[in-house]
Amino acid sequence: MTTITSKILPFSVAALAMTQFLSSAALAKDYDLGSIHISQPWARATPKGAAAAAAYMTITNNGKVPDRVSCVSSDASAECQIHTMTMDNGVMKMRPVEGGLEIKPGETVTLKPASFHVMLLNLKHPLAEGDTTKITLKFDNAGTVDVESQVLALGATAPGASAGGGSMMMGDHGGGMMSAPGGGTMQMKKQ
Repeated sequence: MTTITSKILPFSVAALAMTQFLSSAALAKDYDLGSIHISQPWARATPKGAAAAAAYMTITNNGKVPDRVSCVSSDASAECQIHTMTMDNGVMKMRPVEGGLEIKPGETVTLKPASFHVMLLNLKHPLAEGDTTKITLKFDNAGTVDVESQVLALGATAPGASAGGGSMMMGDHGGGMMSAPGGGTMQMKKQ
């Protein structure tokens, strides 16, 4: 009996891991709006007391003209913006992308941790793993679309990837914590 159990257990663990991966991938919905294609929208769960959160997705412009995307609203926050994140002498700097994020014809832009992302400011409630949050995006040419973002684990780096991050202080957005890739804690100051 011990021999059978020891042989079955690795298969059971592998099957469970594959089921979790497939179920998280299955929940992500793609959106098409004119020539714009949006895939794998997701957000990170937030720790208790967080005032801000981040959401991510991949946006492809299949059209012949550039388009710009801005965040109009979210059911989880009082305000949302498209942000860019850069490192300057070891200090993380996040700033809103003024006028919206341009997506050139034939270009794919991935909003991801430590890069462009949707910033959800002044959260109305925490984001919990397994929930979804609605984000309304406006494209200058393609129009407006509501995107349901699956909420993944605190510190997740992408759908289907294992969680691994830390947190950072969001001082200029009302305080609180938000998960960040790579671990550690950072204080954000308004520029």
